Amino acid sequence: MRKNNRFFGTLLTVGMILALAACGKGDDTDKPADAGQTTQQSSSAETDKPGDDNGGDTNSDPSGYKLTVPAKLTGKLNLIELDDRDPSVLRGVKTMGNSFGSQEDINGKDPSLDDVRCIFGLNEWVEFYPDTDKESGIRVWILKHRDDHEYYADCKFSDLMPDFATYCDLHYPEDAEDPLEWYWGSFYLNPDECEPGYYDFVFTYEGKAIATLVTRFYNDGEMNDKSGAELESLMHE
Repeated sequence: MRKNNRFFGTLLTVGMILALAACGKGDDTDKPADAGQTTQQSSSAETDKPGDDNGGDTNSDPSGYKLTVPAKLTGKLNLIELDDRDPSVLRGVKTMGNSFGSQEDINGKDPSLDDVRCIFGLNEWVEFYPDTDKESGIRVWILKHRDDHEYYADCKFSDLMPDFATYCDLHYPEDAEDPLEWYWGSFYLNPDECEPGYYDFVFTYEGKAIATLVTRFYNDGEMNDKSGAELESLMHE
């Protein structure tokens, strides 16, 4: 009887040892699997990081296009010449602002196609003095800058555009005391709604784009201490 008890006791001991060994193998097997999963997640996070093919950040906006070329100010109107429109409607334009600049520098320019004031401040009233035979029908859309200006040739303009800031209708100021010296339309960009940066003035006639002008808006008051020469230099970056 004692022999049988010893025999069963030995079997029980061996069974416990084998069970413990099996549990130990199970723990070792699970550890590499967990480590591999962590590595895979880390790799995925790095792959999904926003940026261009070279690892740098991509300059884009909510409308989906990418700015592949930095904006460059020239002060020149880019005319859009297509069969269904006549850009000569706008022979030139003069723009003025009431925050900085003077009649001796950027505010004293004549209407032009290639020397137009193109720097302004947020919260600054911008005035337009066009050289045109038309008394109405010209609208200026103020949109966040995009480098593919060909887009505007077929664009359906709307205040629902993702890059929309505002627009300004130009009308001959026949009720002004001196119409030849009076602005045709004006606007300002509210700093609570718009950010400083590059914008496009898109001139349209009867709903179709005829010219564009790349502009830059600075923070309110940022340019007040600049000299006329410095302002002129900033207009031709």
